[in-house]
Formats: sequence, structure tokens, C-alpha cells
Amino acid sequence: MIDLHCHILPGIDDGAKDVSVSLAMAKASVAQGVTVVACTPHITPGLYHNSGPAIRQATQQLQAIFDQEGIPLQLVAGADVHMTPDFVVGIRSGRLLSLADSRYVLVEPPHHIAPPQLEEFFFSLVVAGYVPILTHPERLSWVPSRYEMIKRLVQGGVWMQITAGSFAGAFGSNALYWAERMLDEGCVHLLASDAHDAQRRPPNLAEGREIVAKRVGAEEAQRLVLTRPMGILKDQTPSSLPGPVGVANVKSVSSLRAEDRRLASSPASRSGGARDGVRGVAGRLRRLFK
Repeated sequence: MIDLHCHILPGIDDGAKDVSVSLAMAKASVAQGVTVVACTPHITPGLYHNSGPAIRQATQQLQAIFDQEGIPLQLVAGADVHMTPDFVVGIRSGRLLSLADSRYVLVEPPHHIAPPQLEEFFFSLVVAGYVPILTHPERLSWVPSRYEMIKRLVQGGVWMQITAGSFAGAFGSNALYWAERMLDEGCVHLLASDAHDAQRRPPNLAEGREIVAKRVGAEEAQRLVLTRPMGILKDQTPSSLPGPVGVANVKSVSSLRAEDRRLASSPASRSGGARDGVRGVAGRLRRLFK
């Protein structure tokens, strides 16, 4: 597997606080089958003043430590880049980073307020020759009121990256609902850990992959964590890579949303039975669309 969103660089943002945490995160990633991790610290004006050259240097230094410790994990440089008006200029100058110097770039919008002219911003990146990847849309508080726009972005060439932990309920019921809905409707291109440490938000890509596989099948789950990520590292064009595959017949999926929400709010879910209920719905979906 390839994890293209991970805050593993030590002491550079709200991720790993020191090298010991980076080492623990690396070992956890390797143990679950991850071979490549993109170092993607925040670049956020006024908060995290990271830059392309500094991130590259930190990535090389951490790779040297991993090599010395015998940890078989390859690191590539990238960034979780907050939206800014001079985004394209920043990428072209090297101040901002794409993933492994490819055309693919992680874009982090504000979490609680939908910025104006969001569609225009993303399409300007597409016109400039980049493939913007919207990070963790399922966790953005404004997505429920802007979901049609999210689907238009997907149709316009914007990729979507869901956090693995969202499928396990780590970010609450709303993130779980939107992660599953976007997956079901074929709007998810990538699965990544967005890990920040080894305990509270640890690398958990394997867990996410297994949950996704039960919902849309092992082949699509593999595409989310290996096929498309490998294509990004090779800087392949989006058209040369398989598109997202969701659950067939979206109308039938929508008819089961009420049952999903009922199960999530039932006494059984509060006592630990929610995941079993969701799995039951997923099972019925798979039987329905065989």
C-alpha cells in the first residue's frame, strides 16, 4: 500500500512531535503493509509556515534515519496545502509542493466555512495542468450543504481523498456517513491515513482498506490504496488510471440512507452495534447488485 497523506515529519506541524513518534508511525505503517509514505505537513498561512525546500530537506533527513534503523519505508515529499490566491504561482516556484513532484497536489480548504468561488479555484488548478486532490471532504462541516458542488468538482477533474479512520467511525457519525456516501456514489479516488501520531491518530490504512473492501469490493479497495497512488508517484495522467467505482444503482443506495441513519442512532449502535448494523446494510447492498 501507498499512503499519500501523512504528517510523519517531526516537529514541523501538528503531526509527529519528535523523531521517536516518527519512528513509531513508520513501524506501524510497515507492519500493515505500507511501503511508501508521502510526507505531507500543513502549509497554512499564519499557522504553519512550511515551505517546499524545508519539507524536502526534512524528508531526506527522516529517510536517512529510517535507513539507518533498517525500516523499509520509502518517503516522498509533499504537502497538505491550504487554499491561497497564489496557489499556482506557489507550486510553480517550489514554495508549495505537489506529491512527489507530480501534477497531483493535496488541497486543504477551510474546515468550517465554504470559501467563495471554490469551484473556480479548483478549476483554475485543472486549467494550469494540475490534478487537485481535495483532502478529507467527508470531515468538512460545510459538505452537507455543498454536496452537489462536490460532485461537480469530481466531474470536472478534481480528485477526492477520504481519511481511512472516517470509515471506522474515528471522526464521528457525520464523517462516516459522508465517507460511505461518497464511496457508494463513486466519488472517492484515494484512501489515506492522514496520520498525525502513533496513538490518537495513528497510521490505519489497512483497517480502512478492509472496511472499504467489504463495501465496494477488494479490487476497488486496492485501487484506492495502491493502483491510483502508484499512478500519482509515476505522474500518470488521470485518464490512464481507473476511475472510481461505487455501488451500482445510486437510487437504490439512497433509499437505504434512512436505514443507515436509523441504525447509527439506535440503542444497539450506542452499545457498540453500529458497525454490525452498517455491515448488514452493506451486505444487503452487495447481494442486491450482484
